[in-house]
Amino acid sequence: MAVAEPDTTPTGATPSLAEARALAADYNLIPLRETFIDDCQTPVSAFLKLRGSEPSFLLESADQGRVGRYSFIGFRPRKVLRWSLGEAGDPYALAAAELSPLRAAPLPELPPFAGGAVGLFAYDLVRTVEPIGPPNPDPVGLPDLALMLTDALVAFDHLKHTVTVIANVYADDDLDASYGRAQDVIAEVRWRLAGPVPRSPRPPAPDRPVVPLEANMTREQFESNVARIIEYIRAGDAYQVVPSQRWSGPVPVEAFSLYRGLRAVNPSPYMYFLDFGDFEIAGASPEPLITVAGRRVWTRPIAGTRPRGNTGEEDRRIAEELLADPKERAEHVMLVDLGRNDLGRVCAYGTVEVESFMALENYSHVMHIVSSVAGELRDGVSALDALRSVLPAGTLSGAPKVRAMQIIDELEPVKRGGYGGAIGYASYTGDLDTCIHIRTVVIKDGIAHVQAGGGTVADAKPELEYLESVAKARGVLQAIELAARQPEWP
Repeated sequence: MAVAEPDTTPTGATPSLAEARALAADYNLIPLRETFIDDCQTPVSAFLKLRGSEPSFLLESADQGRVGRYSFIGFRPRKVLRWSLGEAGDPYALAAAELSPLRAAPLPELPPFAGGAVGLFAYDLVRTVEPIGPPNPDPVGLPDLALMLTDALVAFDHLKHTVTVIANVYADDDLDASYGRAQDVIAEVRWRLAGPVPRSPRPPAPDRPVVPLEANMTREQFESNVARIIEYIRAGDAYQVVPSQRWSGPVPVEAFSLYRGLRAVNPSPYMYFLDFGDFEIAGASPEPLITVAGRRVWTRPIAGTRPRGNTGEEDRRIAEELLADPKERAEHVMLVDLGRNDLGRVCAYGTVEVESFMALENYSHVMHIVSSVAGELRDGVSALDALRSVLPAGTLSGAPKVRAMQIIDELEPVKRGGYGGAIGYASYTGDLDTCIHIRTVVIKDGIAHVQAGGGTVADAKPELEYLESVAKARGVLQAIELAARQPEWP
């Protein structure tokens, strides 16, 4: 049966062409948008309808069991920006060159993200900023910067049960023609969203054996690394170091199915699926790295972890022990101080403050101690400058950062790549929201890679540090198994 062509007649989008012409006097990027109620559509169903064969993304959120207000879907980016260590140029400058020339009109009732760069800022970007040394061998081969520059996206407002379709108009081009193209994009999206969810054939579950992912070191090797770190700490090299291990192996399912398993098993404040074509990233991270809104900037260190209890009473007992543990408290205070120092490099003098200190947050498999540090960016400092100042988070490297990362390079056999870096967006408005690349699976060439670790201080016990790393990976590994055993998914 022939498939009907999309209806590309003018939509009810705003602003009008006349209003866009007036806005073009002050702005060269104008978000054309249409909002409608659609409480039957879900972000997953919409993503399946829109993704196509080109790079695409889905960003979602669930905060301690509650669905976050917004979800975002991007597709058909105007450009995919990639950069790897050894290539010419400054990766942050390359990203800024795509974003800073654009002055987006601040229209009312837009969602917090209406277009910009979405993707990966890898851990190893720090080598362009600090004298860490060359990276270890890289068996996965991800770029160190991978960003989709998106002009068309769909935003779900779960509070109002509305969907907003956005297509950006470029006023520096032929504005009337750009406006017409944006109208066509919105009409096509409306048409696709009204259609059925595509289904892809897959073999029945018994034909998809689940092979456990294999760690890149034995338990004895990991515990030996922790013991060596303790020696370095006692010798005065560092206060804390964050070792990790990686699990890898073939997966018998499509990458987006892994994301669907992950969002079911481990709902988190930052959930994301990024499809770059030759690799995918699916994650459910509990930890923001840095958020910039206007000139205000936040970071939320998470340090101090325990597995969840099986009952409410056991949960309360574990939480009390965690908050009273002198090692966990000392580690957390150290990383809050590191966060203050990181923000102090880019914030106006006297504006950095600890907004909340040592709160307990529960997630599906673990509980964490969390604090919030905030400040006001100095004049002339951009959101990307702020990201450069904090990447990677001290909770994934240690303190002092440079020496801790040098020790990590000595002990870990491979380049970290995405793990410990950042996932998120930098918007055309100058805002930024990123999380730490943890509780995440990278899929490349049919192989899934999951990495996890934990902070080691002077009085750490190697056997407990090993168990902590396994606990942090457990949710992702369970999601992979769930997706592989699922009888059928669209």
